This record gives sequence, C-alpha cells and structure tokens, in this order.
Amino acid sequence: MEPLSIFDIFKIGVGPSSSHTLGPWKAALHFKSICEKREINKIQVHLYGSLSKTGRGHATDKAILLGLLGTQPETIDTGIIPTLLENVRSQGGLNISGRHLYFEIKTDIIFERFEHERHPNTLKFVAYKDELKVAEELYASVGGGFIERNSEVDSDQELINLPYPIENGKELIEYTEKNQCKISDIVKQNELAFRSKEDIKRKTEELIETMLECVYQGCTIEGILPGGLNVARRAKNLCTRLTGQDVFSSRSEWLKIVDEKPKSFNAVNNWVSCFALAVNEQNASMNRVVTSPTNGAAGVIPAVMLYYLLFCENSSVSHFPNFLYTAGEVGCLFKKGATISAAVGGCQAEIGVSSSMAAAGLTELLGGTPEQCLMAAEIAMEHHLGLTCDPVGGLVQIPCIERNAMGAIKAITASNLALHSDSEKAIVKLDTVIKTMWDTALEMNHKYKETSEGGLAIHLAVINPNC
Repeated sequence: MEPLSIFDIFKIGVGPSSSHTLGPWKAALHFKSICEKREINKIQVHLYGSLSKTGRGHATDKAILLGLLGTQPETIDTGIIPTLLENVRSQGGLNISGRHLYFEIKTDIIFERFEHERHPNTLKFVAYKDELKVAEELYASVGGGFIERNSEVDSDQELINLPYPIENGKELIEYTEKNQCKISDIVKQNELAFRSKEDIKRKTEELIETMLECVYQGCTIEGILPGGLNVARRAKNLCTRLTGQDVFSSRSEWLKIVDEKPKSFNAVNNWVSCFALAVNEQNASMNRVVTSPTNGAAGVIPAVMLYYLLFCENSSVSHFPNFLYTAGEVGCLFKKGATISAAVGGCQAEIGVSSSMAAAGLTELLGGTPEQCLMAAEIAMEHHLGLTCDPVGGLVQIPCIERNAMGAIKAITASNLALHSDSEKAIVKLDTVIKTMWDTALEMNHKYKETSEGGLAIHLAVINPNC
C-alpha cells in the first residue's frame, strides 16, 4: 500500500465536507489543468451516489465551481466565495486560462439518480468543443479529501521507502519497543522521508494555527447557519456564559481568560463541547478547517488539544506536534485498514476515527506508553462502532455538529481509561477494532451512509417538511 503521511490525513481546506466539498474541489482543479491544454467551450459534471443525494447540502456544486475557477481551498479568502459563485451565475459561464466557457449551474452540474459502480462518491467531468466530446475524467472522492482517478490514488507524493513502514498497530508497537521510544518519534522519522525537517515544522505550525483560529472564530460568531434548517450557532453563547463579564479582543487574551476560569468537571465538559461546536459551526458555514481526518469530524481533535492545553498540568502548545504525529498515524491505520469515508462506512468512519485519533494523541501527551496510546484509540472506536451517517437535509449540521462534542468527550474518557489500565491485559487490540469497523461498514445498510435516506434525515423531514 502506498505510504501515507500525517499531512495526507490532516489537510487545510474549506467546509462543510472533505468527501463532498474538498475532494470534488480537488478533482475540479485537476480537470481544469486538463482543459487548459484542450480547445473546449463547454464543461458538464455528473454526480453519482452520495454526491448526488447530499451534494447540494454539502456544497459539492459550489466546490466544483471554485475548483474550475482555479481557487485553492488552502488559501482562498472564504469571504469572497459568495461573490465568485454569483459571478458564475450572472455571467452564465466561467473563465479557464482567459477563455470564457459556457456553464449553466442548473443544467451543467447533473445530479444523477443512481450510484456509480466505481465508488459511492463518484463524479465525472466532460469537456466539449461544440458537440464534440474532447475530454472525460472519472474521479472518486474516497474520504478525507483524498481523490482517486482511473483507479489510482491522486497523491502529491512519489512512492517512497519509509524507514518504518507501518500497515497495522502491531508493527507500530514493535518499532517503539525495538527503539525504546514514543509513537511520535517513529512517525517523525517516517515524515522525514516525505519532506525536510523545515517543511514538517512549517506544515505542522500551519495546521495548529488553522485549528486554533477556527475554534476562536467559531466562539466569536453568532447567527443562523446557512442551508435552510435554521440551526442557530451555539458556541458563542456558550462561550459568553462561561467567560462571564470578561472582555477579550484577541485569541491570546481569550485563551488566557479560559485558562483562568474554574476547572470543575462541569466547566471543563462545557468548554470541550464549546470548542468542538465552534469548529463545526465554522465548517458548516464554508470556512477554513483542518480535515481531522475529515471536515465533518474536524472539531474533535482541536477540542481535545485545547482540553490538554487549558485543563491538564504541565501542558504547552509546543507539545501539539507530537499530538498530531501520534493522532495522524492512527488515522493512517484506519485509512489503510478500513475507511475514513462516511459514504462507505457511516459516521463511525468520521467521528469514530477522529475520536480514536484524539484519544491516542492525548494519551501520549499525558505520559502514556505506546501500548496505552493504541489502547485509548481502540476504546474510542469500540464505542463508536455502527454509528450511522444520516445528515438531515443533506447538511453537515444535524446531527454532525453535536457529534463532534460527543466524540471529543469520548476521546478524553478513552484516554483516561487507558492511562489507568494495564495495556498488557487489554483483550481487544486496535487492529481488531479496525477490522471490526470495516466489517461493520460493509454490512451497514446503504441508507445510513451519507444518503439522507434513513435515520434522523427522514424522521425529522416528516416533522419539518422544509428539510
């Protein structure tokens, strides 16, 4: 299997979905590069399966346009997205390398009524010169912003040899035992095979900065989330109640205030929930987040990182990279052994995996052994097995936003259980739970795999016909 970097798991992008927004965005960027070399005047896009059923709620159509326009999800000013989209609508087309192409959003993004055999998240781009088909590409958005084209993974990395190739948890533990080191130490050595020490430091700092800023912004914005469900933002109101009369005008001032507040169990629980809600309310509003390992589950890891920073002893932001190394490697194990796509495995593949990643990262920072880190990861996933994906109205809001708070709390609990347990006596290993999660994914009814055709999505629709 192709080696994975933690920077494949952690990607900076735009919400609300890594598989339905970021993946199609990247596919559109790739197809744009093909079109730049051809004589064309029209493009059509076909969406299949889950991309078709929940694509509008997940902003798939918007992401495709932004990709064809050549914008980058890592760097785009999210504030100008509405203007860019309105320009396409008003002009009846888009520009590729200075050429105006006819493009009618309502007719040229086609929501097909069936699932493609390639993958539940499949999309096809077709370019024409008048009525002549000039280029055609099929893509699968396989979760976490990963895309596959022509049955090959679309990756920026060349196939390389890692000093510590890891396919499962057993191998990872063997490396740490042989070298008498932490999981993060092994991962750092592998990352040096992908990029320089300076690049690793820069990319890690970008991830941490993006996560912290997302939490902070989410805690300072109120209003109604877009999409028609009339879901009110809650993070700011919760933050205001928790901070009381204290006033802040920067993230550093805010963090200082939070750090100085009472640290009762109830207060900590509320803060962790607040952090997670803040991220996913930002995600639902097409703001910048970090896939962890997906956009829909982006709030769990930042919430647990801030729990460590603000409510654990001897903590420091300087410890965050090791958290990401360990958490990222656990995400890689799930990607290799199961799935991180809700369209394939339900929400256990998103919130479940993110909770498992966060539990492992937290356990290392709290002094846990490598075995205890994987034990924590196993506990977190074990209690997410079978979790369905049933987004109401096809939006990444209900129940997705609250699930991030629940996933964060479960991660902290899993870590505490592992830290106070003898890992040698653990009956269930992480490799076992990954295989079990994959078996569960294969047997799960398709309507619970990000289709909005089951669960809350249909029962709330009965109560509220506007869904």
